[in-house]
Amino acid sequence: MGITVEAEQAAGRGSAGGFRRRWVSWLAVTGLAAWAVVRVGGLESGSFLTQLMTVTPYGAVLGLLLAVALIRRNRKAAIVALAAGLTMAAVVVPRAFPVGGQVTGGTPFRVLAINLYGRADPEAVARLVRELRPDVFAATELTSRQVAELHAAGLDELLPHRVLHDEHDARGSGLYGRHPLTELPDLFTPIGHNMPAAALTLPSGKRVEVVAVHPNPPLGPMVDKWNRALESFPSAGGGAVRVLAGDFNASLDHRALRDLLGRGYADAARRVGAGLTPTWPNGGRMPPLIAIDHILVDERAGVSSFAVLDVPGTDHRGVFTELRLPGGGS
Repeated sequence: MGITVEAEQAAGRGSAGGFRRRWVSWLAVTGLAAWAVVRVGGLESGSFLTQLMTVTPYGAVLGLLLAVALIRRNRKAAIVALAAGLTMAAVVVPRAFPVGGQVTGGTPFRVLAINLYGRADPEAVARLVRELRPDVFAATELTSRQVAELHAAGLDELLPHRVLHDEHDARGSGLYGRHPLTELPDLFTPIGHNMPAAALTLPSGKRVEVVAVHPNPPLGPMVDKWNRALESFPSAGGGAVRVLAGDFNASLDHRALRDLLGRGYADAARRVGAGLTPTWPNGGRMPPLIAIDHILVDERAGVSSFAVLDVPGTDHRGVFTELRLPGGGS
């Protein structure tokens, strides 16, 4: 009799445990499915969902792993997890492949962008500029102290033309140029950090307009300002080639950034198949996880190369691209 009672109790515990596991499984796959729907539909709103979109590539991996883990215990939940994972994979995997063929013609134009974090090693920055020879360097989180340190490191000799809106804190930004820069204060109204804009004319006669980009991150109540900042950037097109370079605090999984791309821009990293290369965080115990630093270029321009660079002293990785501008020589 005792054995029968114990067996019944064990069976009851097993049944309860199985129910809990199924409940947890369905909770997980339902969350993943909702995540996939929000991403594909561009339905994110508020701080939490906006931040969640940034890690969508990991959501795709999680969905596929969960499908494998559930296939024997809960096949229906496994199918939902697989569908969610494949849906997210369908929007992120293409970033690992180049778009279009190799670009060779057109006027070369090199752009470097680094969030300096107010602490980047000035000698390392000057060394990168010396090696890469950018036509424009977009520096964000540029402090007044760091302006002096970069000058001492020789940056002004390499890029003698400047439009600087430096500050004592993270609000500072600036543009350094190899050719004369003309500030464009009326190009757009910055929302967030300082975001100077300038025009330059290359020896070929081609005019380029560049913005050093750094909106506030979409944290808490700042998400509305972040959205409005991305909406405020000028569209591409017209007589000048326009480039937006810097720390967007946004990934390609954000609707706001995709909407900006839809106004005549292309992501340089995406063009060459490097769209999944993460840029933040960097220099700490955690490896880089998300891609929020970008160089957006007029979609009429070609992208011949793109690189993500480690810069000592900052929590961001730098981004560099060589463009080929339309309507110029080789």
